[in-house]
Amino acid sequence: MQFRFTESALAFEAEVKRFLAVEWSPEVRSRAYAGADAYDVERAFRKKLADRGWLTMSWPKEYGGERRPYQEQYLFQEALNYVGAPGATVAVQQVGPTLMQFGTDEQKARFLPPIARGEVEFALGYTEPDAGTDLASLQLRAVRDGDDYVMNGIKRFTSAAHRAEYVWLAARTDPDAPKHRGISMFLADLRSPGITIKPIWTLGGGRTNEVYWDNVRIPATALVGEENRGWYYAAHALDFERISIFTVAGVRAVFDSLLAWAKELGPGGRRPCSEPSVRAALADFKVQLEVLQTLSYRILGMVERGDHPNYEASVVKIFSTELMQRLQNAGTKMLGAYGQLTPHDPRAPVGGRIAQGYQAAVMPTFGAGSNEVMRNIIATRGFGLPRG
Repeated sequence: MQFRFTESALAFEAEVKRFLAVEWSPEVRSRAYAGADAYDVERAFRKKLADRGWLTMSWPKEYGGERRPYQEQYLFQEALNYVGAPGATVAVQQVGPTLMQFGTDEQKARFLPPIARGEVEFALGYTEPDAGTDLASLQLRAVRDGDDYVMNGIKRFTSAAHRAEYVWLAARTDPDAPKHRGISMFLADLRSPGITIKPIWTLGGGRTNEVYWDNVRIPATALVGEENRGWYYAAHALDFERISIFTVAGVRAVFDSLLAWAKELGPGGRRPCSEPSVRAALADFKVQLEVLQTLSYRILGMVERGDHPNYEASVVKIFSTELMQRLQNAGTKMLGAYGQLTPHDPRAPVGGRIAQGYQAAVMPTFGAGSNEVMRNIIATRGFGLPRG
């Protein structure tokens, strides 16, 4: 079997890499990772993507996109992920495509153009204190009252809530219906009275949030599609979210950094790769990385043929996140005590990214659907095993 990209796709990849070398240089990257203006840097970068038509390159042209070939979309996402550049958002990946299919003309006119221009951002309002992995158990209530819905409840791990203008909100509109059938989706303004946003700081130093909804009135025009059909709208986008988030390039970037470190002269004039254990570990990870690459190409082929990657997306999600966790763990051991140094310490090998990555590597194994649930999807949809 051969994997080949078209000449036009490879030319586009080269153009993207030239753009990143200037607009996401190491200096810009350091400001985005550690500076006080980190979010401003990130948002300005996305605006530059939007100006080139790259932010919504997968969208149809009538909605401000370019409908670029899937190969170009894939190589674009890989190029961004390799250097840790911010790409598509919740607004681009989930809100926009759902509005194109199920939104009203007013919703499309109001939200799609500013999303395409990189001027508006949505947080993802799914998870709750008692509804994370089992998202269908969410309890935040939306009760119709005249021309409004009144919202009461709590959302947790709403990571962009402190900086986004809106939230793509899943709420329960029918408490008596089966749990998958009583959910609706809303375009909720985070500046509405009654919303309180409190920070939650993660092990890796990042911020997520808990959002309290106390008699928040959201206009009925913010309802997307039909009432009680929200689970269908949310689930349709999740497979493609997993494909775009859990790509190969992020793992490959960590591997390449460790490989470069292993070839450098260390204390005493010895290279770490002179140690058989280091060579063996890196060789093993190289094999695993190529397996992940093949799985990723498989999904690209499916999408190009018009197939819908379902359990296949779960396979990539599991393998990618767990490989990253294994790689970060191994890197920490290889670097020894130096592996604990952060990017702020000039003595930190690999720019301190291993210490940072080690702390952050756990979350993706349960973000966007826990790996345990992904294994159930593979079992039932991939192997046809009974639910038990």
